[in-house]
Amino acid sequence: MKVLFVAAEGAPFFKTGGLGDVAYALPKELRKQGIDIRVVLPYYTQMPQKFEEQLTDVTSFRVELGYKTAYVGIKTLVLDNVQYYFVDNLAYFDRDQLYGQGDDGERFGFFDIAVIEMMEKIDFIPDIIHVNDWQAAMIPALLVDRYHWVEAYKNIRKVLTIHNIRFQGWQSPDSLNHIFKTTMSLYHENGVEKEGQVNYLKGGINFSDRVTTVSPNYAREIQTPAFGEKLDGELRYNNWKLSGIINGIDYDQNNPATDPAITANYDASNVIEAKKANKMALQERIGLKVDPDVALLGVVTRLTDQKGMQLLQEKAEELLNSRNVQVVVLGTGEAQFENSFRYFEWKYGGQFCAYIDFDVELAQQIYASADLFLMPSAFEPCGLSQMISMRYGTLPIVHETGGLSDTVQPYNQYTGEGNGFSFNIFNGDTFLQTIHYALDVYEQNPDAWYQLIQQAMATDFSWTEPAKEYIALYEGLVH
Repeated sequence: MKVLFVAAEGAPFFKTGGLGDVAYALPKELRKQGIDIRVVLPYYTQMPQKFEEQLTDVTSFRVELGYKTAYVGIKTLVLDNVQYYFVDNLAYFDRDQLYGQGDDGERFGFFDIAVIEMMEKIDFIPDIIHVNDWQAAMIPALLVDRYHWVEAYKNIRKVLTIHNIRFQGWQSPDSLNHIFKTTMSLYHENGVEKEGQVNYLKGGINFSDRVTTVSPNYAREIQTPAFGEKLDGELRYNNWKLSGIINGIDYDQNNPATDPAITANYDASNVIEAKKANKMALQERIGLKVDPDVALLGVVTRLTDQKGMQLLQEKAEELLNSRNVQVVVLGTGEAQFENSFRYFEWKYGGQFCAYIDFDVELAQQIYASADLFLMPSAFEPCGLSQMISMRYGTLPIVHETGGLSDTVQPYNQYTGEGNGFSFNIFNGDTFLQTIHYALDVYEQNPDAWYQLIQQAMATDFSWTEPAKEYIALYEGLVH
């Protein structure tokens, strides 16, 4: 089976979030399981030098984009047995950042057209085209509308994965002509029209054969007004083709037994001693008081309200004043959170560390050193950090939403079951109560704590099972 996987970012070439991780790890696993999968990404100028040097040119051509034509170069390389194609156009992809440019609608509209026209030129006509998020969501709509006459494309089945429904790609109606050089035939309630505008993601939902999202619970949530970001009606209407498949994490990159970033490598058999060694090395590095027995709470995240940082901001001082704990926060984001956490570091030196930066190596050290990992997201389509923390034997405290409630089983003090802690009412008091409860177990019941760590580390978050679910979905469309 041939699959073309289309995304706006992919690790290790360029990544801003979870989509980048998925676009790397899922195709790698599908390839292992026998799928002829190839990945196509924009060719941003941020590509690291070592990959730059491996690129070869495949072809170049021009596409019609509204009233003009635009150059498309196709480059390729192979990584981990997967062939990657990159769509080159400096006018669109030589920018400071991947997203947030004034012409994102046109940039990714160009990308979608280039991907479709590339398939014949590289002689790879897939059985399935698997597109991700709004940036690639117009591909299914264009295959039905602008390219329906291309014989070679007639049997391609279309799958859309929604990683975060908050981002949808809103454009004015004349974009259909100016960008996509197509008529207004798509512009209706069952097409791309939404509130008098063109909505790329809605087009993907309506014109795909299957729509997936990154956890079963998020698939349910986005069909409600509270989480659907105005597209809940469209998703209820299309719910016969909607399903949730939980993301995995890359087990090669996130492995405490081999991770080069951490001081002491370990597995479930020596986790307690190794965690203490890692904790002391981290405390030394970031200026916390060196103490292997103090409970260390870690946060690795974007500092935004979506990630629930307002709860930590509200309750940090109460926590620091009432318990013998240390907190380390790693991330960047909204100024109000960056400044609050810097203030806590100033006031509670040696007890609170705010590392306002993006540091992959330090993130791994926090996963390996912390006792608890705080992830109080207001909403979370899937979440990868809670899975990585459990892989490293660090117990997560999560808000029961989206993929967090699919992956974290809260501790049951009567049966001993669980792999973390969770709370279901999104406010500071409930969050703090849950932290206190977890700290009580840590301080007073070491046997139960050790058991929870073992259960967390034994939970399978690899891509093996999710990849099987995607293959079953693809096979259901092709046969």
